[in-house]
Amino acid sequence: MYADDTSIIVTSPNLENFETKLDNIFGDINNWFKVNQLILNYNKIHYLQFNTKNSWDYDLKLNYQGNYIKNSPNTKFWGLIIDDSLSWKAHIDQMMSKLNTAYFVIRTIQAIMSPETLRIVCFAYIHSIMSYGIILGGIQTYSDKIFKIQKRVIRIITSSRMRDSYMELFKKLELLTLYSQYIFSVSIFVVKNKHLFHTNNQTHSIHTRFKTNLHPPTANLTKFQKGVYYSAINIFNNFPHNIKDLANELVPFRNALKRFLLINSFYNSKE
Repeated sequence: MYADDTSIIVTSPNLENFETKLDNIFGDINNWFKVNQLILNYNKIHYLQFNTKNSWDYDLKLNYQGNYIKNSPNTKFWGLIIDDSLSWKAHIDQMMSKLNTAYFVIRTIQAIMSPETLRIVCFAYIHSIMSYGIILGGIQTYSDKIFKIQKRVIRIITSSRMRDSYMELFKKLELLTLYSQYIFSVSIFVVKNKHLFHTNNQTHSIHTRFKTNLHPPTANLTKFQKGVYYSAINIFNNFPHNIKDLANELVPFRNALKRFLLINSFYNSKE
């Protein structure tokens, strides 16, 4: 029997407790594997030590019963490459390789395919790669490279010139830009996971015009503020009321949001 990609997350605000917790968890994992007639392969085990710029610099030596565990700067999890600083650079680099291949395919078949067929290929090939995991790394600095490829593909599909406005091309093809797709995906995440969020009137009894807005948690880390949860709250709260009022019904909300984003396209994370 084999069990692949078993992942454990260990957290602790105290270094001494952290090491103790690690040792106890490894004991529990090892016992569970033995009970289920499985064996840990220590040669294939590695760990990520997540850090922030202001975190303590500690060289963690992780081992269990003399078996040392290798440290890795990144790991692949469900097709996403997660790095120890959550910059998503390694994941975006992997996406760039796939998108460049897809771009080459579309450029090759342009002469024998109609714009309608090229648009379908774009959805099936480019869009599927670009949108997977977009709520995690969609607004990182490195994601601008993805948007550049997206613009090049749009120009190929429409046979447009470099000086033609790509803003109008996106609207013409009814395609969302990278950042508009990020806003769309994050907003759908909110609607599908409303139990994870609280409104202002659930948090305090003060009646204001923003009482139905999502309540943002206190956050000091910039990394958290740029994360999915915090960003989703800010994005959702800035929607017009006619969009937010549809949040209880997924399909009408999704359709209205897509129309809104096509009309009011967003082009990068700095806007």
